[in-house]
Amino acid sequence: MKKVSLHWQILIGMGLGVIYGLVSATAGWSQFTSNWVAPFGDIFLNLLKVIAVPLIVGSIITGVASLSDIRKLSRIGGKTLVIYIGTTAFAITIGLLMVNILQPGKAVPHVLQQQLQTTYQADAVSGMDQAEEAKSRGPLQIFVDIIPTNIVGAAGDNRNMLKVVVFSLLFGLALVMTPQKQAKPLIDVFASLTTVVIKIVQMIMIMAPIGVFGLIAKTINEVASDDIGAAVKLLGALGFYCFVVIGGLVFHAVITYPLLLKVFTSISILNFFHAISPAQLLAFSTSSSGATLPVTMEVCQKRVGVSKEVSSFVLPLGATINMDGTALYQAVAAVFIAQAIGMSLDIGAQLQILLTAVFASIGAAAVPGAGLIILVIILEAVGVPTAGIALVLGVDRILDMCRTAVNVTGDATVATVVASMENGLNPPDSNGEEI
Repeated sequence: MKKVSLHWQILIGMGLGVIYGLVSATAGWSQFTSNWVAPFGDIFLNLLKVIAVPLIVGSIITGVASLSDIRKLSRIGGKTLVIYIGTTAFAITIGLLMVNILQPGKAVPHVLQQQLQTTYQADAVSGMDQAEEAKSRGPLQIFVDIIPTNIVGAAGDNRNMLKVVVFSLLFGLALVMTPQKQAKPLIDVFASLTTVVIKIVQMIMIMAPIGVFGLIAKTINEVASDDIGAAVKLLGALGFYCFVVIGGLVFHAVITYPLLLKVFTSISILNFFHAISPAQLLAFSTSSSGATLPVTMEVCQKRVGVSKEVSSFVLPLGATINMDGTALYQAVAAVFIAQAIGMSLDIGAQLQILLTAVFASIGAAAVPGAGLIILVIILEAVGVPTAGIALVLGVDRILDMCRTAVNVTGDATVATVVASMENGLNPPDSNGEEI
């Protein structure tokens, strides 16, 4: 008998969680659900949290330090990093604008908002106190706050993850400037750490169907109680949230990337998207930029005409640090969760979301499920209850497929732009392989 794929297992877990939550709300199984079902969701969430630090540290340090392996491409590396970071920041800005204008969290019925706010009342009060405190601080205080005074202490609290990210960037840059002979042992250690952590992620994702089941059941149980209608309205509100996320992803893919191609290259935009379609489809089906990388490199070299020198550097780096779609989703999800539970995020908090998402996306491993870890980090960074992730986890698989396709599209776009800048773009003609 053929084994059911993991993504189908997760969707089944989500569906069963919804069904069980509705039955539990009807049958009055609230206490049983709290004692025997919800803990599985909490365990899954804690597993995601516990690997956050090693995942970020290993990925960022190895990603930055990999530049030292190709010294001749330092100029290409500079252009690549600037464009990658710029497009990621722009993607997050698009997401924040859309979620603030459309406010999908407000689509959650007022009664449910009150129930959610009651559930997370202590966290909401704490978040508002922090927002008031932030208003009294100087404009540059946020930059002071992201510099750690004790990296061990910062690593022990996920709310300080931005400090860990900054330290990891500095560490990676220092390795680049260190002679290769002395740097290589440390680079190998962090490369091994990243490999091991990715294996742990894969192990954790085996539990994902059960974790999703527990989180969804817990959420419905907490907010719906004995009212099935309230639970149905809550789930229906996620449709608007999905629309905002996918709308932002589509805008970024069909406006931002074509604009870059139009300005910096002479390649036909339609030909480009047709050429990279195999990589986009694989990314959509696997939800993994890393698994798609070999195909992305092949289509960029053979069907787009990106030189091997550029593609072999830009694309692997992109699979590590360029997560436009993931970063956009995280920004929308964080604000959506805050809106749904009645928390207000001021300009300072949303700037922190932008900065955290930009830097954290650099360390997001190119595997399914890594985006959830970064979302947890962002939520904790701005004081939004991480348990609220259950509101969006049920539809995460579908959104993960969409955002991964955007991530890979961004990698291919930047590789094409950089190749054009370096005179390394030679699109196949009519006598060569068709684009």
